Amino acid sequence: MPVYLESRLSCYNIIARYQEERNGQMWQQTAPVVFWGYYVYLYLRPKRNNQSPAKVGLFILYTMDLRNYMDSTYLKTAVQAGVSEEENSKIVQQVIKEAVEESFKLVMLRPQYVAQARAYIDLSESKVLVGTVIDFPGGKGSLNEKLEEAQRAIDAGADELDFVVNYRLFQQGMIEEVRDQICKCTQLTLGAGKTVKWIIEVAALSNMEIVQLTTLIKKVALSKFEEKQYDKIFVKSSTGFFQTEDGRPNGATVEALVLMLENANPLPVKAAGGIRNRQDAELMIGLGVKRLGTSSAKAIVDNLDSDNTY
Repeated sequence: MPVYLESRLSCYNIIARYQEERNGQMWQQTAPVVFWGYYVYLYLRPKRNNQSPAKVGLFILYTMDLRNYMDSTYLKTAVQAGVSEEENSKIVQQVIKEAVEESFKLVMLRPQYVAQARAYIDLSESKVLVGTVIDFPGGKGSLNEKLEEAQRAIDAGADELDFVVNYRLFQQGMIEEVRDQICKCTQLTLGAGKTVKWIIEVAALSNMEIVQLTTLIKKVALSKFEEKQYDKIFVKSSTGFFQTEDGRPNGATVEALVLMLENANPLPVKAAGGIRNRQDAELMIGLGVKRLGTSSAKAIVDNLDSDNTY
């Protein structure tokens, strides 16, 4: 196991031990987040036998509401959901309403529903952000197509835009084309005062490609944009719609997230796809991700398992 992953999981084990000792009290509605956890665990762990290492958790934890990490997501078309367009619009409205009631960080929808979300959230005087996806889910569109779709989403009231990078061009060695796409789409988004996230589709990539594509996005950010903008340029794991073989995960995995976190810094990372329970959510936050994209946001904060497929 990589040292980085081992250290992150060591921290998570401390958290789990501390939660058990407290019988879950005080932690029912919050998620523990690691702060320099591994180093404290290594160098400050108690030496006396009558002290549990779990107590060290007091030195390295603070609590944070899981809702602040949640990009509550509904990206199915009517055909994918097996419903009419009218019924799908009603589902979207319920997702928006739930995001407002639960005070999730963001609601993530297809572009055609951005204006609907913006109107409801503004009317509710809510702080929930509106997010949408660009060139979704395949990422095969041209640069101009991406830019045009992004501008329409911005005009409709989107706060955050999640672009699918053309990872196939990247795999074909067309690095300059991909670099130009990342640069110009990021310029448009940040120029409008919005946040950009780049979906790299980890299930379609080898570990080396995950490292290389994450590094490319980081290099573009560091060379073309100001340091104060870095926290608005995310690297995101997955669409949740990629078709894999042999039952392999099509979304965020610990292995992929560790590679992204190691190579994206100082850019933030968003985990998406396959996050269906609180334990997975807390683990990913413990690893260091800043956002969670999931269609199971309500179930997660209520500590329930979900059978949603993305």
